[in-house]
Amino acid sequence: MKRIVAHNRKIEIIEAEVPDIKANPSYILVKTMYSAISPGTELTLLSYSENKQVHLGYSAMGEVAECGSKITDVNKGDLVACYGAPYVHHDEYLLVPKTLYAKVPESVDPKEAALGGLGAIAIHALRIANLQFGETVVIVGLGVLGQLIAKIANAAAYNVIAYDLSKSRAEMLHEENIKSFATVEELEEAIRIHTRSKGADAVLLCAGGKRSSLTHECLKWIRNKGKAVIVGDIEPDFPRDLMFSKEAELLISRAGGPGRYDKVYEREAIDYPYEYVRWTEGRNLEEYIRLIKEKRIDVSPFITEAVNLDQAPKEFEKLLEKESAVLTKLISYP
Repeated sequence: MKRIVAHNRKIEIIEAEVPDIKANPSYILVKTMYSAISPGTELTLLSYSENKQVHLGYSAMGEVAECGSKITDVNKGDLVACYGAPYVHHDEYLLVPKTLYAKVPESVDPKEAALGGLGAIAIHALRIANLQFGETVVIVGLGVLGQLIAKIANAAAYNVIAYDLSKSRAEMLHEENIKSFATVEELEEAIRIHTRSKGADAVLLCAGGKRSSLTHECLKWIRNKGKAVIVGDIEPDFPRDLMFSKEAELLISRAGGPGRYDKVYEREAIDYPYEYVRWTEGRNLEEYIRLIKEKRIDVSPFITEAVNLDQAPKEFEKLLEKESAVLTKLISYP
């Protein structure tokens, strides 16, 4: 099978063995149909590939080619969305534990299902913020994750205010009647008006760039005892005086939810008890599929085109050289 990797800061397609399911009774073998490029994460991994090979990708969907003996919820031929490295990559075949996939109904566009991993991360970020119905959330950074978070927050009837330096990205949310701005001045005025100068209940930082002035600025935008949630690749460099004066809460959202990086949950495919861990990364993935099935959110604007696997290295180059203004690209598999 073919596999996309980063090596010496270049994208390569290599040959690899199709995974063997025989020794994995709690896994399924998936023939990939589409995988989604996550520009922020994958361009960061590309920078780490000097003198080594790095496996790319974490969000995909495809057709079940084989089921392990302990699999009861899907059958061969079913479509599934799947999430999470090292099980999900830009590979023609994926060996996925039962805790990291969700069945895709016939009514769901497979291309939209391929964004499931990104959807799970967006959902978990909102859960970390622990907002109540009607509270105000500010989304900073409107890449694909920020856009998804804004749409899901809006569907949950939170008061959403969004911001990005890119005017075109800010305007993408206007069709959803979400208050979205490309200048800090407009953002701050919207926060003042819509919270009666009290401040937002939470700010979700979805931007990248490591150290950023946004970590200082966002504390001015939250209310007393408000929350700042780090979702993107930003260093948690917050001034103590502002945090102290507002008794602000700093939170970090780790990927798609409970279970991530836990070898028992992922590798051994042992789920957490439903009554004790309501929203695992797998259940967040299922929730994303429900949201697009019921048309609660519209992710079609993110999917401008799907490129063939053989063309994928050129698309990564465009993203690296910032030649492409799109939020994500889908890779299609023959």
